[in-house]
Amino acid sequence: MKNLLAGLLALWAMWRRLIRRHDEPARTPPPEVDPREREVLENRRAEGLAAGGLLASAGFAVAFIVLYVVYPNTPLLGATAGLSLVSLAVALMFASLRVVPQVTAVEDRGVLDHGPEAHEEVAEQLREGTEGISRRGLLVGAAGVCGGCVGVAALVPAASLGPRIGGRLAAGPWRAGRLLVDEDDRPITADRLVVGGFLTAFPEGADKSDLAAPVVVVRVDESEMHPSPSRADWSPRGYSAYSKICTHAGCAVSLFRTPLSPTTTTVAPALVCPCHYSTFDVTRGAEVTFGPAGRPLPQLPLSIDDAGRLRAAGPLSDKPGPAWWGEGGPRA
Repeated sequence: MKNLLAGLLALWAMWRRLIRRHDEPARTPPPEVDPREREVLENRRAEGLAAGGLLASAGFAVAFIVLYVVYPNTPLLGATAGLSLVSLAVALMFASLRVVPQVTAVEDRGVLDHGPEAHEEVAEQLREGTEGISRRGLLVGAAGVCGGCVGVAALVPAASLGPRIGGRLAAGPWRAGRLLVDEDDRPITADRLVVGGFLTAFPEGADKSDLAAPVVVVRVDESEMHPSPSRADWSPRGYSAYSKICTHAGCAVSLFRTPLSPTTTTVAPALVCPCHYSTFDVTRGAEVTFGPAGRPLPQLPLSIDDAGRLRAAGPLSDKPGPAWWGEGGPRA
């Protein structure tokens, strides 16, 4: 019984569908599109996609350059560089397959005719050869922008080839007015250290892995300071800051030697590198007093703002790093 009812319902549904289809008015066939017009529309679409791919490639290349300068994160750099190349490949694919006419023709060579009709036929063939690309200006402009941006993006990583090149192309993160912060990004205030104290500081907002970023901040008694005349105001309230990178082998200067008693005058406060024990007198511009280091630690001039926070009063006095990496910059 159930099967019979199911069959009747199926027949009824088929009958209703046939009646509805019979009652529907005949649909008007879509108008025919001129094949040449369709070709023009398809060419325009392909040209737009090719230009879009070129501009996208240029955009990702610019993003790569910006990230390299302000936030050199390796995964992001790889992603932007890869997307730039993929976009360029897609643009070239559309340009080669859909934009550039793909025509193969075989024609028998006839008798050479120098008459007026032959000249007109040649002129017509030349005119036809220029058809097929309707947005030449857009494609040429997009290709120029893409080529320039991708070319610059390919040259920018040369700044990372080594200290001799990279040190001259990239400016250090220290500049006048920049706050000194600790490893937790807290500003360092003038009451943070007692005499004999020291800590590691970084420029606010900068990449802490930058060679020129870390400095060692020490505080000594102001009466013990013996700066050169050009650095007389670089150490307010006994605070001094020096590059944390040893000028011998690039190790981290992490020890601060200070006299245990104010009456001890034979030992000056000094920073010490634990690798080869190069010792730098912080009261005399971090000049080398012991060990194999070839030059003093670069010094960062300091100032104290109205809120009592330590700020850089200028860049480092010299390029950070070992002396054998290259000649240092101008010294104060």
